[in-house]
Amino acid sequence: MEPETIKQSIIPILKQARKAAKEIASLSEEKKKSLLTDLADRLRRNKIDILEANYQDLIRMEDENPKKDRLKLTEERIEGLVNSIQAVVALPSPDGKVLQEVVHPNGLHIQKVSVPMGVVGVIYEARPNVTIDVVSLCLRSGNGVVLRGGSDAYHSNVCLVSLIHEVLDTHHISRETVCLLPTDRELVKELLTADAFVDILIPRGSRQLIDFVRENASIPTIETGAGVCHMYVSEHADLEKAAQIAINAKVSRPSVCNSLDTLLVDQSVASYFLPMITEGMKAYEVEIFADEQAYTVLQKTGYEFLSRAAEVDFGREFLSFKCSVKVVDSLQQALHHIETYSSKHSEAIISENKREIDIFLRTVDAAAVYANASTRFTDGEVFGLGAEIGISTQKLHARGPFALEKLVTEKWIVRGNGQTR
Repeated sequence: MEPETIKQSIIPILKQARKAAKEIASLSEEKKKSLLTDLADRLRRNKIDILEANYQDLIRMEDENPKKDRLKLTEERIEGLVNSIQAVVALPSPDGKVLQEVVHPNGLHIQKVSVPMGVVGVIYEARPNVTIDVVSLCLRSGNGVVLRGGSDAYHSNVCLVSLIHEVLDTHHISRETVCLLPTDRELVKELLTADAFVDILIPRGSRQLIDFVRENASIPTIETGAGVCHMYVSEHADLEKAAQIAINAKVSRPSVCNSLDTLLVDQSVASYFLPMITEGMKAYEVEIFADEQAYTVLQKTGYEFLSRAAEVDFGREFLSFKCSVKVVDSLQQALHHIETYSSKHSEAIISENKREIDIFLRTVDAAAVYANASTRFTDGEVFGLGAEIGISTQKLHARGPFALEKLVTEKWIVRGNGQTR
C-alpha cells in the first residue's frame, strides 16, 4: 500500500479530534497510566509487525539519504520506545496542579490551575519514533493529538497508530483521540489554519519544514528540531578529553539534531588538537570542511576526507558524517561565531578554566549549553523528562526538550458567594 493521496478536507477529522480531546481530558490518573502501560506492552508484543512495516519504508529510501537512520526502527529502538512510555507513566501528571491560590479581601477564592492544551498537532518527517513519543506524552497530559507524519514513514506510522487504536478500543476510548492525517501535502495548509480545532502546532524536522509552518500557520507554533551545534575547544582545554567529546558528538548518531556541526578550535592549540581527532573521524569517514588554518593543519596529517570550507558550511546542519572546522583567535571570536550561526539548540565549551566556562554558559543564547560534555545529551529522556516531542529553540512557553510538563496551559478558577464589582 502506497502513501495516501486523498484530496479531501481534513476538517471532519479535526472536529472529531476536538470532541475526543474532551474525553481524554476527563480520564483519571489511573486510567491514563493503564492505557499507556498497555500500549507499551502491545508494542513489545508486536515488534515483528512494526519492523515489517518499517522495512517497507526503508526499501523505498536510498542508503545515502541522511534521513534513513532516523527512519529505521530496530528491536533495540522499539524497546527504547517501550522504556520511554514506561518512564512517562512514572512521571507525575502536569494536569490539575494548583499553581497559585489566594483569597481576595472580598472573599473570592482564586486559583490558577494547570489544564491540558486540548488538541496538539504535530507535523514531522521520517521519524516514526516521534509517533509513539508524541502520543504517550499527549495522552498522559490529557490531550488529543493530530499526527501528520511524512510519506517516507507512511507504513511505519500506519502500523504504530493501528496498535494505538487497538489499545484505545480496549479501554473504550474514542479512536479519534489519536488521528493520523493523510500524507497529501496539499492538506497541510488546511491543518495550519484550523485554529478552531487545533490548539498548538509543533513541527519537527528540517529547517525548511519549520520555516514553512511558522510562516503559514495561524495556530500558535512551537519550533523544534533544527540544530546547528557548535563546540569550542579552548586554549585551556584538556585536549584528550576534548578529542573524545568532539568525536562522540559527531559520530555517535550524526543524523540527529544534537550532533556536532561546527568545531571551533583556539589557534593556540589547533596544531596539537586537530591531529588528535583524525583517527576517530577517519574511522567513520567524516568529511571535514575546514577553514584555511584548519585545512593546513589537517592536510599535513594526510586526512583523506578533507575539503576547504565555504561560507555555506558554517551555520549548516549536516545531519550526516560531515562537519565544519574553524580556527578562532579567542573566546570572544568563538562567542561571536556562535551568535552569528547558531540555531540556539545546543552549544558546548571544552575548557578547564572556570571563569571562561562561566562566561560561555552565561553568554551563549541556546536552549542547552554545555561545559566539558557532548551536545548529544540534549534529550528529554536524558534530562529526566521521560520523552520529548522535540527540542524547542524558541523562548516563549517552552525551551529545550518539549515534554510532558509543557503540554499544559493555565486556567483561573474563581469561586464566590454573590460578590459583585
